[in-house]
Amino acid sequence: MKVIKDISEIERNDETVLTIGTFDGVHKGHQEIIKKVVKISKEDSLRSLIITFYPHPRKVINPNSNISLLTTQEEQIDLLRQLGVDNLLKINFTKEFSEITSYQFIKEYIVKRIGVKKIVIGHDHHFGKSREGNVDFLKSVSTEFGFDVVEVTPFEMDSVLVSSSVIRKELQNGNILLVNKMLGRNYFFIGNVVNGDGRGRKLGYPTANIKLEDEDKALPMLGIYAVFIFIDGLKFNGLLSVGKRPTFYNDGKIIPEVYIYDFQDDIYGKKVKIEILERIRGEEKFNSPEELINQMNLDKENGLKIFNKLNN
Repeated sequence: MKVIKDISEIERNDETVLTIGTFDGVHKGHQEIIKKVVKISKEDSLRSLIITFYPHPRKVINPNSNISLLTTQEEQIDLLRQLGVDNLLKINFTKEFSEITSYQFIKEYIVKRIGVKKIVIGHDHHFGKSREGNVDFLKSVSTEFGFDVVEVTPFEMDSVLVSSSVIRKELQNGNILLVNKMLGRNYFFIGNVVNGDGRGRKLGYPTANIKLEDEDKALPMLGIYAVFIFIDGLKFNGLLSVGKRPTFYNDGKIIPEVYIYDFQDDIYGKKVKIEILERIRGEEKFNSPEELINQMNLDKENGLKIFNKLNN
């Protein structure tokens, strides 16, 4: 997949099928749209193209929104590449760009600069100034500009419409099993192992403190989770704590840290990937280190049950 980060670098080609969206998470709904693009591309011998935006439009339109991302820019590129698209165009989303109307965007960007024969779009996607562009708008201008519109129907799971906002909400609520189901993969984050306060080792549970590769990356609800941790391409079982460590700190920062089963190696400075499998419990404040150790022993056993279940 060719990644194009400036629209001036794209070659104009009318024989193009494309889709437009933010695609945060590249969830199962997004995948249906992109698979449709790839299918049409192969059947009609068209160039396939995904147009997305960076940074996330909500961060530009409303800088105080504090939106967290399901996928960083590089994670998104990797996930889209796996779906078999020929080209990815990432448009720099600025305040000035946000003022472009949907009509201007289609005429000046899609038709004149990129070229298009078919546009695939989700039923609820909006674009352009004030989000005025949608599937009905595209159909209304398709004859003028000479392209076809292919609408992809809503994607639901268990009667729930799959969307990035729904997944973000479920992640914040700790419903990781539902999140993974909607994504079609395990939710993950990437970071570097950094020095902590060493308290876990003193308690008999040494942990790897993780500094996120991208601070905008969304973490799940505070609590303890069964996870896979990937180190130098090798997979290990682990327990992830996302929390403020209230037993020892009154006003701590949220820190992700991972206890790795049967692991003693020094991995400080290593880049690791954490795949979150299942939530074990919420964060708790204990009256003593001994109470915490007892709970950690129980967490370890509950984690083993989850891994054994996955292996059967």
